[in-house]
Amino acid sequence: MTRRPTAVSTPAVEDYLKTIYAHTEWQPEPITPSVLASRLGVAPSSVTEMVKKLAAAGLITHVPYGPLRLTRAGFLGASAVVRRHRLVETWLVREMGYAWDQVHDEAEVLEHALSDRLLEAIDERLGRPGADPHGDLIPAADGSLVRGPAILLADAAPGHAGTVLRISDRDPGILRDLAAESIGPGSALTVLEAGAVRLPGGRIRPLHPDAAASIWLTV
Repeated sequence: MTRRPTAVSTPAVEDYLKTIYAHTEWQPEPITPSVLASRLGVAPSSVTEMVKKLAAAGLITHVPYGPLRLTRAGFLGASAVVRRHRLVETWLVREMGYAWDQVHDEAEVLEHALSDRLLEAIDERLGRPGADPHGDLIPAADGSLVRGPAILLADAAPGHAGTVLRISDRDPGILRDLAAESIGPGSALTVLEAGAVRLPGGRIRPLHPDAAASIWLTV
């Protein structure tokens, strides 16, 4: 069964842990307090206070004004929240008829309220999926997952051919635009000059820079 982060866990603590976890999921640089404040939409002073609480609880390590890193306990807590969030997103798409651009905000609420028993039932009902509708990997109950090499489409050289692994769900508008072109996890794309891609069948589709910075491909 998935375990809650700690006895001091609250929705706010879970949001902080999840955001720290997500920052380094697809790139190696640790998150700074200022970036964390921006991602969460809170004042820097609020981050300072919460960082003190997380450090005191043994969930993160940090030096003053330096980057934040999850401890083992923090990582397990964060992965538990991420697991709930992504299983809820998958459930909403598969079972409840939601589109993939509609599930993030719903999952933000439900991830804090879902019991471990219901989460296990959802996981079993869905056939224990390995990824959510956006291609984000769903951690196992023990926090483990296996991620292969990937490259951001915006960083791929012209001529690079790959399969879409993951698309950021931060911008619902980008998700809707990509869905209209039938681009999603599993789509085969070839990167062209000037920010365009070739789709299966030979169609060429220009991508907005924000879209190119939201898509990860196989290497």
